[in-house]
Amino acid sequence: MGGNYTQPRFILLGITDTPWMQAPLFGLFLLIYIVTLAGNIGLMLLVWAAPSLHTPMYFFLAHFSLADVCYSTVTSPKMLTDLLFGDKTISWAGCVAQFHLFALFVTAECHLLAAMAYDRHVAICHPLRYAQAVSPRACWHMVAWSYLVASLSALLYTGCTFGGSFCGRRHVDHFFCDASPVLRLACSDTRGCELAIFALATSNGLGTGGAILLSYARILHAVLGMRSVPSRARAFRTCAAHLASVSVFYGTLFFMYLQPASRHGSRDKVASVFYTVVSPMLNPFIYSLRNKEVKVALGRCRRRVLDLCRHQRAAARGIRESWNALGWKGP
Repeated sequence: MGGNYTQPRFILLGITDTPWMQAPLFGLFLLIYIVTLAGNIGLMLLVWAAPSLHTPMYFFLAHFSLADVCYSTVTSPKMLTDLLFGDKTISWAGCVAQFHLFALFVTAECHLLAAMAYDRHVAICHPLRYAQAVSPRACWHMVAWSYLVASLSALLYTGCTFGGSFCGRRHVDHFFCDASPVLRLACSDTRGCELAIFALATSNGLGTGGAILLSYARILHAVLGMRSVPSRARAFRTCAAHLASVSVFYGTLFFMYLQPASRHGSRDKVASVFYTVVSPMLNPFIYSLRNKEVKVALGRCRRRVLDLCRHQRAAARGIRESWNALGWKGP
């Protein structure tokens, strides 16, 4: 660990070093980040406020949106300040914290997606057992398990990535502190660490991905056995949003972490932008644009807010009229 103290800061090379691209990219990524926060926080508030959405599927979706907000916030603000001000340095502690939190929330998302697939599997394949199999207690256990496994995995990822000695250049060829570009800066042998990270990423990624595939294989078998065409269409609609989110998330994640370190290159930045910046923005739209329950709940909340505003205006008008009747001058 002695090398860590001689090189206390890293320099993030960022997405591009072309000066004229900095301002357009800043504007684009700032807009994406604002939409990400608004969409995911809005979805969480809607799930909390609408009684019709107090179901296991939306319980998991709220935690999924929370993880999206968290890991997007871990990477995007630093990337935006680097693009705006050009100061791309990051402290040793900041680099470790950024990678650790990023690994925690990304791993948690993998397990939350698996929990959501299990919820859809029980709802379609075993509807009579749904209330017991996906009870509130079971939902909390699955979410707690997701965060527990993610926390332990993040500790191991971080230990393997930053446990060696670093010397020479401190230029991280990325826009955030990720495992592969950081390990390339190590002056000690990293083959064991790379193998451990690959094995851990494989167990988390393929483990949760396999559970999702198994769930949807059984869902497909159950749906094809339905005689009613409307029932088939309804079952496919309930799974479409989750499948789209899984495809976007796991596609880029597998490209990034389930390949040998020697094959990592400049394309990693493009894939990283997609799953750290674009994917968290898309998820609220994927789950809400074609979701009738979310649209109905949003309409009800909108009417409730409008009614509350009308009542407040009516109450204020009544107070002013009372003041006028008593001869007082209102505000």
